[in-house]
Amino acid sequence: MTSLWMTRSKNKHLPQRTCIACRQIKEKKALIRLVRAENGFVEVDISGKKPGRGAYLCPRKVCWASVLKKNRLEYALRTKLSDDNRQILTEYIHNLLEES
Repeated sequence: MTSLWMTRSKNKHLPQRTCIACRQIKEKKALIRLVRAENGFVEVDISGKKPGRGAYLCPRKVCWASVLKKNRLEYALRTKLSDDNRQILTEYIHNLLEES
């Protein structure tokens, strides 16, 4: 009985999410979550626990450019991005890529 319990704890479930740009399924920790706040502003959710409608993106420049250019983020989050909001997200990915 204890061996069955030990095998279950080793096979812990890892949540998976899909990138809205490239449609690849990856572990939740490998993706960046964007969330639509109550005021309609889209922001990066580092903790992954903010309330609101969320979408996941790979930390690749190609995915971010595709989503911002083709309005896929607006569709996924069911909101309209302002120019300021779009600029903040663009700066975030540039800073992220420079650090890594």
